[in-house]
Amino acid sequence: MHRSFGLMLVALSFACVPGAFAANAVRGEEIYNSRCIACHSPDANRVGPKHRGVVGRKAGSLADFNSSKAVRTAGVVWDEETLDQWLADPQGFIPGQRMNFKVTDPTDRADLIAYLKTLQ
Repeated sequence: MHRSFGLMLVALSFACVPGAFAANAVRGEEIYNSRCIACHSPDANRVGPKHRGVVGRKAGSLADFNSSKAVRTAGVVWDEETLDQWLADPQGFIPGQRMNFKVTDPTDRADLIAYLKTLQ
């Protein structure tokens, strides 16, 4: 009886932690379309590189996009962790890169990343 109560408290504590449950890709698409689309597209290079297939791709490796030297030589592969660090502070994560936009809210970042993962 006591053990069940303890497990329930642990489960409830996770419910209060942002990102403890699955991120919302639908909300991520809404955020992408309101904040990212001016410079990025899933399928076309713009000011920034296209995002289809970004998860698992080496940073700066698109042959048809002129990434900064900083990004090309960073040795970063885009995954949930690296995308989260990048979106939180691109200049802090890869000094010398050209993106001048941050996503400060961790839930927004998680949702954006969930959406980017759908673009495979």
